[in-house]
Amino acid sequence: MVVIRLTRGGSKKAPFYHVIAADKRCARDGKYLERLGFFNPLARGAEVELQLNRERIAEWVSKGAQLSDKVKTLLKQWDKKAA
Repeated sequence: MVVIRLTRGGSKKAPFYHVIAADKRCARDGKYLERLGFFNPLARGAEVELQLNRERIAEWVSKGAQLSDKVKTLLKQWDKKAA
């Protein structure tokens, strides 16, 4: 089963997350199928906090991919920002 979830990057106490499509059996920071965007919770000033490829996410969901709880929340935030 494919799941759309976050994978952690960045340094200690400065997290940076990529939104990815991955096999559910793979490790959190392991192999993934496609990178779909990013989330920077510590963005300041002109830095971008959230960027998602909504079309590709919709395509993965139409193929049966499941969204993690945090990605669902980020999608709602992205849609609110876009409106």
